[in-house]
Amino acid sequence: MNCGPKIVHVVAAVIWREGRYLGVRRPEGKPLAGAYEFPGGKIEPDESPRAALVRELAEELGITPTAIAFFREKAHAYEHISVHLHFFHVRAFLGEPAALEGQEMEWLTPQDGLARPFLEADRDVVAELAEVAAFGQKDVRPDVG
Repeated sequence: MNCGPKIVHVVAAVIWREGRYLGVRRPEGKPLAGAYEFPGGKIEPDESPRAALVRELAEELGITPTAIAFFREKAHAYEHISVHLHFFHVRAFLGEPAALEGQEMEWLTPQDGLARPFLEADRDVVAELAEVAAFGQKDVRPDVG
């Protein structure tokens, strides 16, 4: 009996620097190569999401996050896999991000992110970051009714 694809729990970091977040592009040879995503990866058995985030950022980028805040969770089903994502904001870190797994990296303004081909599971987060940033602008005023 097939119960559908296995659910994989993953962490994803929205890493901030000077109003921009880090987008990484999946390298050739990986599923969904060429798509942008937030850095992170699979949570190992008996590992907390926060511990997985610290481990994954060390492995993938060579950095140690020092200011981590839980952002949100969501589930997403791709054709080949279902993921349960744990998103975190990382507002401070030790080290300089390096592409240790062959990925391309780019610091994106929240608006820039809308124009990049992010993974389906990340697109609503990218849109939310852009919307929040837009409302933070001084020239945006709430509707008065």
